[in-house]
Amino acid sequence: MLSLIGAAAAVAVAQAPDPVRCATLCYEESLAPFLAKLRASRRDGRQPVHIIQIGDSHTAGDNITNGWRSRLQARHGFGGRGALAAGRPYAGYLTWGVTASQTSGWSVNATFGGRYREGGPALGISGFTQTASAAGQTIGVTADSPDQYFDRVILCAVAQPGGGTIALRMGDEERRWSLDAPRRLPACHAVDSAAPVASASVTTEDDGVVSITSIGTFRRRGGITLSNLGVVGAQLTHFGRTDDAVVHAELIAYRPDLIVLAFGTNEGFSASGGGDAYEAVLRAQIARVRRLAGANVPILLLGPPDAATRQAGIADPSRACGDGWFEPRALARVRERQIAVARQMRVAFWNWAAAMGGRCASHQWRLTEQMRGDHVHFTRSGGDRIGSMIDAAIEPRRP
Repeated sequence: MLSLIGAAAAVAVAQAPDPVRCATLCYEESLAPFLAKLRASRRDGRQPVHIIQIGDSHTAGDNITNGWRSRLQARHGFGGRGALAAGRPYAGYLTWGVTASQTSGWSVNATFGGRYREGGPALGISGFTQTASAAGQTIGVTADSPDQYFDRVILCAVAQPGGGTIALRMGDEERRWSLDAPRRLPACHAVDSAAPVASASVTTEDDGVVSITSIGTFRRRGGITLSNLGVVGAQLTHFGRTDDAVVHAELIAYRPDLIVLAFGTNEGFSASGGGDAYEAVLRAQIARVRRLAGANVPILLLGPPDAATRQAGIADPSRACGDGWFEPRALARVRERQIAVARQMRVAFWNWAAAMGGRCASHQWRLTEQMRGDHVHFTRSGGDRIGSMIDAAIEPRRP
C-alpha cells in the first residue's frame, strides 16, 4: 500500500495528484476511528461494527460489497445483513443472504429513474421509499440460511397526517405502530427478539398512508455489518434528492462506523462529467453526509473503476483499449476531482482503477470473464475479487 499523505500537503489545491500514483488507498489517516473499532470488535461485543455503502449499480448488485462483507465477517463475526431498501423496489433487486418480498399494493419513489417523483414520498439512504394506502399490504425479509438469522429489526418510516397503522412481526414478537402524526416527520423503531429468528414482516392494518424508507436486520452482539444501498444508474447528485430529516433519522438509528460513497461511473460516462459542477456536488454531498451523520463518522470515497465504451460521443480517441473500446474522456477527470477533494476535505480515497491495473484494465478483466460485455459491470467472480481488494486495502493483514 502506497500512502501519499505526506506528499499531499505539499500539492497545490488546484493540482489533482496523478490518479495512477494514488495506489491504492490515500488519506487513510481519516479512517483511524473506524479501524480502531474494527480492531476492538469481538464476536460477543455490545453491538456490531457497521459500514454503510451508498452508491450506484456497482453497490446495488452487491457482488462487490458481498465480497468485502464475507471476508470481514469471517474474521470478525456476523453482525447482520444490515440496512436494505424495503421490499423489492425494482425487478432484479438482489439481496445476498436474505430474500425480500412484498405484496402488489406498494408504489415506489426512487432517487433516480422512471420511478422518481418530484414532490413524492420523502426518500432516505436506501434511495427507495415504498408507500401503501390499503390494509393487508406486506413487506418481508427472510434469512436464506441459519447463519443469516437476526435478533434485531430496525424499521424506518414517515409519520404524517393520515398515516396508517402497521404491525411488525419478528418471531414471537409483534409490535403495532401508528404513523398518524400532526406533521410529517421521520421515525425509526427497533424490535428485538430473545433469540435469532429467520424472518420479519411489516403489514398495514388500515387504509392510512404508510411510507417505509428502509428496513434492516442485525445481530445485537458483536460482528460486522456491511449495508449496501445502491440505485442503478444513479449519480451522486441524485443522492441529493434524499430528505435531510429522513437521512439523519436513519443514520442515528443505524449508527454507521464508516460511510462509503461509491459514485463516479455514471458521471464518467456523461458528456460533461468531471467538471466544476461535478466537484461542487461532490463537496456539497460530503459536507451534507458529515453534517447528518456526525463529523466523527469517517467517510471513504471509492473512485470509479476502470471502464471502457464504444460510444463515439463520450470516448477519448487518444485512450484506445483494443477491439474498438476506449476510455470515456470524463472518467479520469471524475477520478482526479475525487482525489483532490478527498485530500482537501480529509476523507479517504480508494483508487479502484489503479487497483484493477490502471488504464484499459477493464478490457483484460473482460477477457478473463471478470467483467461483463459492457466493460463496466463485474461478474460475480470479478465483484468478489474487487471486494477482496477493498478488504485488503482497508484492513491489511499483520504478519
